[in-house]
Amino acid sequence: MSRPLADAALAPVPVRWDADRAVTAIYSDHYCCLVRLALLLVRDVATAQDVVQDSFVAMHTAWRRQWDSDQALAYLHQSVVKRSRSAPRHRAAIEPNGYQPGPGVPGAELGAEPGAPPPLKHTAVVCALPTLPAREQEAVVLRYYGGLPEAQVAAAMGVSEGAVKRHLARATAALQMVAEMDP
Repeated sequence: MSRPLADAALAPVPVRWDADRAVTAIYSDHYCCLVRLALLLVRDVATAQDVVQDSFVAMHTAWRRQWDSDQALAYLHQSVVKRSRSAPRHRAAIEPNGYQPGPGVPGAELGAEPGAPPPLKHTAVVCALPTLPAREQEAVVLRYYGGLPEAQVAAAMGVSEGAVKRHLARATAALQMVAEMDP
């Protein structure tokens, strides 16, 4: 069982590390969780892996110019979300007739905190997640799967906390309706 992204954020990377050592340490601690997060957004394992790998490459490239190791994971969340938004368009351009989103999602459940949508173990909810508008889907995945607080979800999505709350409320209502219809 892998630890949620929020728990993994507790292991800081020493500030004095060079880009190679820092990115390697972050990669070993967070790669799998970030791929699962991306998979919930893009619905294709290979694309999710590409999104995360590209995010790590971008972070490594920018490390010397702008990097504060305390913000590395926040950068990766934001990068994965942004790259996930454009991945289907990029993939469709490369394979205009060949791309079909994969049916699989990680077996992990969304959080059980109050207000959380029903667990992902319900097939109807799993199928309904990609039918949500993109921003609602991102908010649900980051908040309840990733375990990020609303402020970090807002930063990763590039929106205000109020917008995150609205997206979560709408998504939760839609997913609750699906769960209630599931026998």
